[in-house]
Parts: sequence; structure tokens; C-alpha cells
Amino acid sequence: MRFDIITLFPNMFNIIKDEGVVARAIKKSHLSVHIWQLRDFSNNKYKNIDDKPYGGGGGMVMQVKPIRDCINKIKQSSPKTKIIYLSPQGQPLKHKLTKELSMFDAITLLCGRYEGVDERIINHDIDMEISIGDYIISGGELAAMVLIDTVSRQIPNVLGNINSLNDSFTNNLLDYPNYTRPKIIDNQKVPEVLLSGHQANINIWRIEQSIKKTKKKRKDLLKN
Repeated sequence: MRFDIITLFPNMFNIIKDEGVVARAIKKSHLSVHIWQLRDFSNNKYKNIDDKPYGGGGGMVMQVKPIRDCINKIKQSSPKTKIIYLSPQGQPLKHKLTKELSMFDAITLLCGRYEGVDERIINHDIDMEISIGDYIISGGELAAMVLIDTVSRQIPNVLGNINSLNDSFTNNLLDYPNYTRPKIIDNQKVPEVLLSGHQANINIWRIEQSIKKTKKKRKDLLKN
């Protein structure tokens, strides 16, 4: 899979390119990440890409032309890319959506700043708006990193010998409790079933625990 990111702060993405699951996937050629500095598409000597909003009001608005020129440049090498705008007005990023996004060959992420982008970009250039939650952050970069990480986990071989089938939210259940050495610490014991070596019983216990956790912490998930 190919990710293209349109941003004013390219260096913010160094961390996911250098560390963790995404970095390992890049090294193994399971995915690629391409960063585009939006100011490179500015048509003025000050490299401005924003202007005051019509109708007044606080803040600045990202202009159409630099964004559209950048998108068109990306499409020259990735013509079928899905254009996504990270926005608090978008549809929620949930597990089902990450699975759907992982089926695309290429995704372009537009990271908004200031008061957002000119509405004409949203109406004519964007395929999808996505939100990572009902709150406001300073820009779309952090949201883009979240999306890249969670979508990448759904791509075959990205997690190596580990798969994402038992992650929380799979089948609308939270993950079961996990334990490691030592067997006893501060009089707290690992459940006996996990020490039994009986895999069928362990699997049943894990399903039961996932249901219990979901009932206790996220009853809303069970409605689905």
C-alpha cells in the first residue's frame, strides 16, 4: 500500500517512518509513505498557502490552488489514490473502516491546519472525510499518523507472525486479559486455565473474558 501525506509539517512524520510497526513495514516493502510539503506548491514568494476567510471571522483558511496542485501531482504517479481529509466533521475511524481502507492500493491524506480548508476542496477533490474522535487537535498530522498505523496493521504480513484477529474491536469485542511471567506477584496469580496447556479451554476462557470486559467497559459495542 502507498500513503501520500499533504502537510505543512513534514518532520512530524519522521517518528512513524523511523520507529515501530509502520517503519518495519516500510523496510520490508509492505507499504510506502511519501510526504509532500504543501508550501512547495505556493505561488507566492512568502510560501503562504492560506488566506483570510470571506465573511470575516477569526483564523485563516487553506487555499484551493496549492492543495489541488499537490493532489494533481500525486495523481501523476498514483492515479487511483483515495483522497482523504482528516477532519472533525468526518465519519468516525472505527475498526470496520480500517479494514475497508486497507483494501485500497493507495491513500492520500490531507492534513488540515488553521480553520481548515476551502470548502471547494472538500466538495470537489476529497473522496472521504475521516475523524479520529469528537475533539479538536491542532492539525491533521496526528490524526493521519493514527490512521496510517491502524490501517497498516490490517495489511497482510505487516505484523509478521502476529495477526490482528484478536485485537480489541474485532467482532465488536474488547481484547481478553493478558498475563506474562511471573506466575504469582504480590499474591496475584495468573488464571489456572492459562497454565493448563489445554488450548480449547484457553480459547473458551478468552472468549468469555472478552464478553465480560466488553459488558463492563463498552456495552455499546454489544449492540452491534
